[in-house]
Amino acid sequence: MSLNFHMRGIGHTSKKVLSSTRFIQIINHNRGNFVHKITTQKRWFSSSHTESELTSEEKEILNGPRDSDMFDVVIVGAGPSGLSAAIKLKQLEKDLRVCVVEKGPEVGSHILAGAVIEPRALNELIPNWKEKGAPLITEAKDDRFYFLTSSQSIRLPTPPPMHNEGNYIISLANFTRWLGSQAEELGVEIYPGFAASEVLYNEDGSVKGIATSDMGIGKDGKPTENFTRGMELHSKITLFAEGCRGSLTKTLYKKFGLRNGVDPQSFGIGIKELWTIPASQHKQGLVIHTVGWPMDFNTYGGAFIYHLENNQVALGYVVGLDYANPYLNPYKEFQRFKHHPLVKSMLEGGRCDGYGARAINEGGFQAIPNLSFPGGALIGCTAGFLNTPKIKGIHNAMKTGMLAAESIVENIKKGNDAETLNLTDYNDKVKNSWVWEDLYRVRNIFPAFQYGLVPGIINAAFEAYISRGKSPWTLRMRKPDHDFTKPAKESTPIEYPKPDGKISFDLLTNLQRSGTNHSENQPPHLKVRNPELALKNYKEYAAPESRFCPAGVYEWIENEKGQPHLQINAQNCLHCKTCDIKDKFQNIDYTVPEGGGGPKYG
Repeated sequence: MSLNFHMRGIGHTSKKVLSSTRFIQIINHNRGNFVHKITTQKRWFSSSHTESELTSEEKEILNGPRDSDMFDVVIVGAGPSGLSAAIKLKQLEKDLRVCVVEKGPEVGSHILAGAVIEPRALNELIPNWKEKGAPLITEAKDDRFYFLTSSQSIRLPTPPPMHNEGNYIISLANFTRWLGSQAEELGVEIYPGFAASEVLYNEDGSVKGIATSDMGIGKDGKPTENFTRGMELHSKITLFAEGCRGSLTKTLYKKFGLRNGVDPQSFGIGIKELWTIPASQHKQGLVIHTVGWPMDFNTYGGAFIYHLENNQVALGYVVGLDYANPYLNPYKEFQRFKHHPLVKSMLEGGRCDGYGARAINEGGFQAIPNLSFPGGALIGCTAGFLNTPKIKGIHNAMKTGMLAAESIVENIKKGNDAETLNLTDYNDKVKNSWVWEDLYRVRNIFPAFQYGLVPGIINAAFEAYISRGKSPWTLRMRKPDHDFTKPAKESTPIEYPKPDGKISFDLLTNLQRSGTNHSENQPPHLKVRNPELALKNYKEYAAPESRFCPAGVYEWIENEKGQPHLQINAQNCLHCKTCDIKDKFQNIDYTVPEGGGGPKYG
C-alpha cells in the first residue's frame, strides 16, 4: 500500500506544526491495521458489541489533548471537487498553505471506477490536460438507449441529456489519482488515511476546522496500546467535499439550517461491476443506458454499460431509494439484470474483476442547499450537483470546487483578515455559472418519476423535446426517500433467482472483489441509535436494511433466548451511506471509521 505524504510548509507560519515523526507514527499504525485482508475466512463479519465501562484513567487518555496545525485552507475529501478546489487555489495564489485530508488509504481508493465525464470543467482547470497525461483515453462514440422487458430490448431515441459527443469514458479512480498528482505538483499537502470525524468551532460558532479520528480504540471502546489521539487542523476556511451524504455535512445542515427552504434530497444506490470481456463482444466507446425491467413501473431505476479500453466494461444498476417495497433488494436486482439477453450476450466468457456500490444524489436543482456558512462551504456531491438525466456530476463537482477557490482568493485579496472567512459570494458564483444552468434545464425530469415510469417518460420527453427545460413551473419532491417505504403487510415479497457464479454472483463473493477491509478491533462506525426502533423496523417492515445494504452489513440473527438481534458486520462496509439514507426511522448513523478503512477501488 502506498501512502503519499508530503510535509510542505507554504504560506504563513503555523501555530503548531506537527512533527514528521508524529505523522510517521500514525501512518505506521494505519499500515499495521491493513497488513492483511480477511479473505481466508468463510465469513468476514465483525460482531456488534456493547462498550465496557471506562475507568477514569481510560477516559483521561481518550479525552487527552490533540496536536494541531494551521493552514490557509483545509479541504475534506480528495475527490474531483476537493482536488479541483486545491489546484485552483494554488494556481491563483501559490503561497497559500492548502491541506486535503482523505479517509481512504490512497487518493482514489474510495472512488468507484467507471464513469462518463464531460470535460468542460477540466478544460477550464487544466487546459493542457492531454499533454499532462490525463487518463482520458476512450472517447464516447456510440450512444444507445433501451427500454427492457424481461426478454426483449427495444431501442429508443437517445434523450438529448444522454448524448455524449465530446465526452470520455474513464476510470474515475485513475482520474482522481491524476488530479491528486497535479495538486501535489503545485504544493498541495494531501494526507490520505486520515478521516475527518469532527467539525471544530470557534467561540462565535463559526467553523474553525476539523479533527481527524482517533486511532487505536478497541471494539470495547477502550484505548489499546496503539491508541493515538486524532489531530486538529485549523484554517480560515474549510471546504467540505465529502461526496454524497457526507457525515460531517449532515451536522452542518442542522447547525446552520442549510437545507431550510429547499426540497428534501433524493438518492439512488448505484451498484457497479468492472468486467473484462472477449474482444469480439467489446466495442470501445459504446455507451448504453436502459430503463424498464427488472424494475416495475412504480420504481425508479436503470442501468448503464460503458465500454472502456482494453476490453473492459463498467456496468451497473441504479435504484432510486424512494422505492416502496421493503422486500426489494437492489443488489439482487442488478444480478438479475445481467441475465437479460442484451447483457448476458455481452458478458458471456468474460471475467468480473471488481465490485462496488455508492449512493448518489438525484434531487438536482430543487434540492441544492445553502452552500456557505461562517468558516466553511460545501462543494461537489456533498451538496448534490449531479445532473440526474445526464447521469453525470463530475463536471459540476469540479466546477463548484473551482468557484469556491476563486471566492476564497478574492476574499483574501480584499484584505479580509478575519479569523474565519464567510464565502457569501460563493452561492452567487454558483448561481451565475453554467452549473446552475446545467441543473435548471433538467430540473423537472427526475421529480416526475415519483409518479411512475410512464408519467416520468412522458414528462421527460416533453421537457427534452418541447419545452427544452423552459417550462414555467418547477416540479417538487414530496418527501424524503425513507418516507416512501411501505409496511411489509402492504407489500409483496420478491423471489430472486440464485446466482450462477458466471454472470451473477452471491454477495460475499463479489464483496471480496471490492478490496474492502477495516481493522476488526475498533468500535463499529455504523451506529444504531435506538435498538427498540430497529426491532420495530424488523417487525413492521421486514428488516429492509438486510436487503438494501450492498455489503451484507446488517444481519438479523436469533440470540441465545431465540429473540431477533441485529448484528452489524461493520467490517464489510463499502461506505455507500445507503443505510443512513433509507432506514425508515432514520435510526442508523454512518460515521467514519479509522482512517484507511473501507473499499479499495480502481
